[in-house]
Amino acid sequence: MNTMGPEGILDYRIARLRDRLALEEAAELGVHIETHGTRAVVRGAVADEEARALVLHLAGEELAGLDWYEDLTLYRSRPPDHIEELS
Repeated sequence: MNTMGPEGILDYRIARLRDRLALEEAAELGVHIETHGTRAVVRGAVADEEARALVLHLAGEELAGLDWYEDLTLYRSRPPDHIEELS
């Protein structure tokens, strides 16, 4: 019999997602998972679209069936690929 309430289930699933983000190939330390009531928010910055897709895939697996959304941004860790023109 499962006696864990909705908040406990959310906390447990968020902890599993945090572990996977830290230990698996994602290793996205700039990503944080917060709770707002009974909703999880995956927030932070990732290196590129591939990393974003991986974080969203892991979140989708761990938070399936729960109310959650993402607020991820990309940061550029390499120089620009074009010359900036100033006027």
